[in-house]
Amino acid sequence: MAEKLPSPELELDHELVRRVQRGESAAFDALVRKYQHRITSLIGRYIPDWSECQDVAQETFIRAYRAIGSFRGDAQFYTWLHRIAVNTAKNHLVSQNRRPPTDDIDASDAEQFDTGAKLRVTDTPEHELLRQEIERTVMRAVEALPEELRTAITLREMDGLSYEDIAAQMKCPIGTVRSRIFRAREAIDVQLKPLLDQTDGERART
Repeated sequence: MAEKLPSPELELDHELVRRVQRGESAAFDALVRKYQHRITSLIGRYIPDWSECQDVAQETFIRAYRAIGSFRGDAQFYTWLHRIAVNTAKNHLVSQNRRPPTDDIDASDAEQFDTGAKLRVTDTPEHELLRQEIERTVMRAVEALPEELRTAITLREMDGLSYEDIAAQMKCPIGTVRSRIFRAREAIDVQLKPLLDQTDGERART
């Protein structure tokens, strides 16, 4: 039986890790951009507060950067990063005298970008209205994207397809898929920033 070759995406991750280990910090920035949404979504399932979730996500990447010298490529990079994120979220909850959940979130389940988890805010009437506005803003931002960006981000974040499957469906190289998804996320983030800043401002006043 022929040995299964690693996917181009996994090869890219491992190459970026090797470059970080050689001292190229810009390569780690690429890994952060690639996985920041998924890691924030994962942490959001443990820590629903948006601002707190962002802080823990940042701490996750700091810890990953410090520990990346120990990464040997025996597992997928995302699986390794997922484990760091879960431990960081649990440690944060313990430090706040809050009980972490007993069941860990599986890495394959956490692959899906969960907009609801990312944008969850405190349950008050005002925050519920804001949450609804944020969700509407996300939908409008997605609908306003050029067709190729909208299709790529929908297949990835809503349908959960791999980059390889998206490339096959859209009949384009994986690099093009990755670029389209990155540009789509950037455009959505631009539209969300005013509302998220509003959320932070309201929280600071409470």
